[in-house]
Amino acid sequence: MPQSVPAQTPERGPSPRPVEKVELVAGDVRLSGLLALPPRGEPRAVLVALHGGGMGAGYFHGQADPSISLLSLAAAAGYAALALDRPGYGVSAGPLPQGMRLAEQAVCVRAALRAYAVEHGRRTSFFLVGHSLGGKLALTMVATAEPEDRLLGVDVSGVGERWALSRAQLAAAGELYDHRLHWGPLALYPPGTFRMAQHLVGPIPPREAEEIPHWPRRYAGLAHRIRVPVRFTFAEHERFWACDPAALRDLTTPLASPLVCTDHVIGAGHNISLGYAARRYHLSVLSFLEECRGRVSR
Repeated sequence: MPQSVPAQTPERGPSPRPVEKVELVAGDVRLSGLLALPPRGEPRAVLVALHGGGMGAGYFHGQADPSISLLSLAAAAGYAALALDRPGYGVSAGPLPQGMRLAEQAVCVRAALRAYAVEHGRRTSFFLVGHSLGGKLALTMVATAEPEDRLLGVDVSGVGERWALSRAQLAAAGELYDHRLHWGPLALYPPGTFRMAQHLVGPIPPREAEEIPHWPRRYAGLAHRIRVPVRFTFAEHERFWACDPAALRDLTTPLASPLVCTDHVIGAGHNISLGYAARRYHLSVLSFLEECRGRVSR
């Protein structure tokens, strides 16, 4: 979804964690991103993080409080953590000013991950983490995956099956929404969050913006093709998606997954990975990743 950042008094943030900027080749497209590697040894798997609309890879490496960074936490747990700027963002924004539709993005990102695996010379397994529009991409990728993609599972936040928005709000998909939809109460975020988020926020590429209102219908066509473990997480102050028990049943029932989990995070807004609750949310993501790896080895 398009993003707006509320005003906040500038504050001095802490020094960033040692996370490397990278670029991956995906056919004719180059994708930029951030990569964190474990301090020693071979990564146990690669966690691939896909940001939401109007954001960037830095969404998963929040610096207002470095302890909340998903990339740093995953690397400390022995995983490679790769947050990509989705097609139409980062270095691909210039070559792709209109962006890509979800199906095209899925092909592009899968190609980038295959190139990553070849470059690193091992049979790498991937675990997808997606937020909002990035969650839709992650679900699209696992629904259309091939065995050689080696996808362990998918963990998404801020994605549902039934809109909680009015038709008028959906019709404004290409405009900036009230920041309360994205962020919830501002007290949920560490000081300095909104100043540091300024460089992450930008317009949603038109091709993906056009698809926003149609996700429920698209999901209905994808769900029965998803055959890897799936976890859906909703913030306490989620405003885009219905997440009541009936909505969760409609979301999870069509899936062909061997394991389906849902979770709610208290004290969080839609942009869950940048708030105070991010650390415990990210630790739960890593716990689910452990479960997915365990199922493969049984």
